[in-house]
Amino acid sequence: MPHIRTLPDLLVSQIAAGEVVERPASALKELLENSIDAGAHDISVQLADGGIRQIRVSDDGHGIDRPDLALALERHATSKIASIEDLESVSSLGFRGEALASIAAVSHLTLISRHENNDHGWKIESIAGRLSEPEPAALERGSIVDVNNLYFNTPARRKFLRTPATEFGHCEEAFKRIALTRPDISLSLAHNGRVKHRLRPVSTTERIHEILGDALREASIEVDTGPGQLRLRGLIAQPAYSRATRASQYVFVNGRFVRDRIITHALREAYHDILHHDRHAPYVLFLDMDPRLVDVNVHPSKIEVRFRESRGLHQFVFHAIEKALSATTAGSQVPRALSTMPSYNQAASLRADQTRLPLRSEQSRQFYSVLFGNQGSGNVSESAHSDSVQYGTLKADVPLSNTVRVDAMQSNNAPTATASASLPEGEDHPLGFAIAQLAGIYILAQNQAGLVVVDMHAAHERIVYESLKTAMDSDRIPTQKLLIPATTSASELEVATVEENNELFASLGFELAVIGPNAIAIRAVPSMLGEVDAARLAHDVLREIAEFGAGRMLTERRNEMLSTIACHAAVRANRKLTTEEMSALLRDMEVTERSGQCNHGRPTWFQVTLKDLDNMFMRGQ
Repeated sequence: MPHIRTLPDLLVSQIAAGEVVERPASALKELLENSIDAGAHDISVQLADGGIRQIRVSDDGHGIDRPDLALALERHATSKIASIEDLESVSSLGFRGEALASIAAVSHLTLISRHENNDHGWKIESIAGRLSEPEPAALERGSIVDVNNLYFNTPARRKFLRTPATEFGHCEEAFKRIALTRPDISLSLAHNGRVKHRLRPVSTTERIHEILGDALREASIEVDTGPGQLRLRGLIAQPAYSRATRASQYVFVNGRFVRDRIITHALREAYHDILHHDRHAPYVLFLDMDPRLVDVNVHPSKIEVRFRESRGLHQFVFHAIEKALSATTAGSQVPRALSTMPSYNQAASLRADQTRLPLRSEQSRQFYSVLFGNQGSGNVSESAHSDSVQYGTLKADVPLSNTVRVDAMQSNNAPTATASASLPEGEDHPLGFAIAQLAGIYILAQNQAGLVVVDMHAAHERIVYESLKTAMDSDRIPTQKLLIPATTSASELEVATVEENNELFASLGFELAVIGPNAIAIRAVPSMLGEVDAARLAHDVLREIAEFGAGRMLTERRNEMLSTIACHAAVRANRKLTTEEMSALLRDMEVTERSGQCNHGRPTWFQVTLKDLDNMFMRGQ
């Protein structure tokens, strides 16, 4: 058996390089962080062959003093921490003292630096970890690190590198992350002699726009919240501008780019109600917190962190993003024209079973009482709560808006496509006014910008869903008695579920009773649902409660259950709507949180501008 022995320093450094310098982008990240820690205000990066042949980083930082030049290339040598207390509250990007030594062990590295106390610069070279003696060099200020032929002495590692184009893509991503976290400094990036980026000091918002593109400029929501030393700031994308990959998602903790499952989960949960399951919202978020509350010494790459209070942080991030997203209503953001938006498969979700619209705005209440007052609503006799639907006679000619008025004598079979009057100056309604219904699925409306296309089921589903959530948050959902209870057969499990969960059903606005070994009666339903298929809805709710349990249905799966109820209540496809009915739905969309997306994350409306239409018809060309 071989004897235990100490490994040579070079071999130790090469082993460490396998963790710290995974590819050229890893080396570039470490060098850029060193420049940031050195107080640089101008950083220049030059790459050759994706960083495989050369990585050259120049900065105007405070430089390295001549006696420290050789020490800078030694393992575990750093000026950033000196004690365990420093490690527990580290605020610099680098602190381990491994990066330069690891890079030098697997490359030909030249370090030139001039400290403010020196009359000129000094140069030192390392070939596979063997250092030369420092010698004078011409340099005005700062440092230059020139890394050549990465992994030239470890061919097994080098063969795992990809093509120069692929490696440059990773290097560019590392550059962008540094650029995002430090918008106050100048940075440039050149590849094979061609300049790819030249960034000047700007605001954080402008730097985000420069890196992520102009699309986010028109589709972002600003976030800036947090008490005391805990602050979350940055930009998040509106749900309509989601993407197929996570490529444009950035989270920085105290200026350090991180990948953390706690934060990622909180963000995903905040978008859960409004983002399609296979889509991803771009965001750039900066979490500023007490360094003592986060452990950055988890992995040599420093891309992973561990939080002292992970649960509390999860809730803070979740509520901050959810609050920002809840402020979005249909009309507050303008989705792109149809030709530039991602396509969605809507076929399965466009069919619903209900014809009633919810009563939210006062105009909607007045109109819907006329619309449904004489439509076979005999199964509704009384309301169990004061704010339930009241049916009666409405005076004729009640105004809904400046251009749409209700005639109390109008039949429900009135034409659905009628001309709208010219929109008034200074229009108050961003979704405009309905002019037609298309294929029994879409509402066409006119606003000042042009044409608005609305998926009526998706939009109505969101309105009902948000109404249910609001009612649930205020204790319980209002109930409406049925004049004739709906009876249905039930399995033994469903019967047992009814008997065991009376209080849960009451909080959801239902009154269910067991009337036989295999039968139940539905005596009341949520008042905002109207003429819902009570038996079918009851079976769906019973199935979810039986599967997940009452406790979970009132906590983590509460919204999923309310979404199921809302889907039953949403207006169905092929339901003929009058112009006033459609306009009332538009008004509710404008005051409903998150109404730009349905409960499944698909968009509820699109804007087609007059310019888009002119281009389609080649007007002016």
